Amino acid sequence: MPRPARTTQARREAAEARRARRADVTDPDVVMAAAAAFLAVRSRSVEETRRRLNQLGYPPALCDQVVERLVVLGYLDDAAFAQAWIESRDRARPRGAVALRRELQRKGVPDDTIAAALGERDRRTAGTGQEEGEPLPNADREAAQRLLARRDASLRREPDPRRRRQKAYALLARNGFAPDVCNELAAGVGRELEAGPEHV
Repeated sequence: MPRPARTTQARREAAEARRARRADVTDPDVVMAAAAAFLAVRSRSVEETRRRLNQLGYPPALCDQVVERLVVLGYLDDAAFAQAWIESRDRARPRGAVALRRELQRKGVPDDTIAAALGERDRRTAGTGQEEGEPLPNADREAAQRLLARRDASLRREPDPRRRRQKAYALLARNGFAPDVCNELAAGVGRELEAGPEHV
């Protein structure tokens, strides 16, 4: 016979009991093990890790001590985290600088670290080759082009050129691209699709 599902109230009480037990922990190795389990899933920012340990109910002073130790050991590094986050987004889910900044701020990454990582993104893009007469490469523009390329099929299903441009603009704006990039590339989508596949 299947066991009855625990009620929400019972789960909440069990979680509170675990938090109460963790509040009495004095051994930093216990907190370090909790942090290691959290970091085993994916890399995290310093603040994300601190928040998680505090949410679990460990004493704040012990959480700070463990986080500082992880920074010294190199397991937590906000600069490397921000760089990896941006590179991952650029590869898998292109976002504009506005959205990337907002995401990293939610992760607790300091503003100066975010600015440095976004600056590095721009420098990497500017270092790529370009055709004569083309505008200088721009990280946001390239990310926006990748996003539009991924959504090309759905954009092509819209027969009305004006609506197509509006959809392209809305897609880019939702993903944190600046208005000038949205305008430029949405207009380009309309022209390319009107010209037909042989001119694209």
